[in-house]
Amino acid sequence: MRRLKTLPFLGHRGAVSYTVSAIIMTATTVALVLVAFFYAYQVLDKQRGMSEFEVAKKSILAFDDALENVAWKPGATRSTRFTADYGYVQLLPNANSMSISAIVDGQSKPLSNGTYPGSTAVIKYWLSTNFVSFEPNYESYILGNSSSVISSSTDPYGRSAIRQQAGWVTISLDYRVRTMRTAVIKVNGVDTNYVDIWVIRVSTVVSTAWSYVHDFDLLARTMSVRTASYGPYNVSTQSASISVQIGSEPAQQRSVAVVPGQAVFNVVVADVRVSV
Repeated sequence: MRRLKTLPFLGHRGAVSYTVSAIIMTATTVALVLVAFFYAYQVLDKQRGMSEFEVAKKSILAFDDALENVAWKPGATRSTRFTADYGYVQLLPNANSMSISAIVDGQSKPLSNGTYPGSTAVIKYWLSTNFVSFEPNYESYILGNSSSVISSSTDPYGRSAIRQQAGWVTISLDYRVRTMRTAVIKVNGVDTNYVDIWVIRVSTVVSTAWSYVHDFDLLARTMSVRTASYGPYNVSTQSASISVQIGSEPAQQRSVAVVPGQAVFNVVVADVRVSV
């Protein structure tokens, strides 16, 4: 009886099966490792972005402290360190116009014009919502509040808000106007109220919006402190109001106690230049 020969490839079928299985298992393992790697990288990247956001908040507050410290000292300089690898810091020159007026006996008295105190810059940090996200149109203040005019000596000039819009979360920093009656002096036998209005006007070296990344020092230098006086205006009531409008915001008012007689309004402007 003739014996059938075994075909060569049938004899190695088991070995081929083991090889294919090993290749599939290796490919699957590599794919799973890559997926895990990219997922871990995204998580780590997001955590780093979130950490930078928290550091940016502290840097904004530290810079405000530095700027307010030098604001009324011509020639004084202070700086703050910033780090922006996932987001960026932007200087926006002439971002907000400022309009100031006094309301005395129901009449509005302009205390500003197009050049005095003029427009002011805004400092802003930007970060994608891929790293930090709040609800749409979110707004929260980490310094000050939405008021554009203050009358307390304990309130900070600066106001810093976190906002979310169109895929970005921002931290902005700008400055409010402070007003207080500082003295009542008899002038030619008439009680004369002196009301001071303090303005921090922020300017920049660059003339257009400019962005900065990585590690850098943001510098605040007081270029000048100027005063313009308005009045005297007759006052028959026991209060006057200071109205302030910054940018496109609605004008806001603060009442100032006065005595009947006259009132002189001094607008004191500290011109602080911000640069890198």
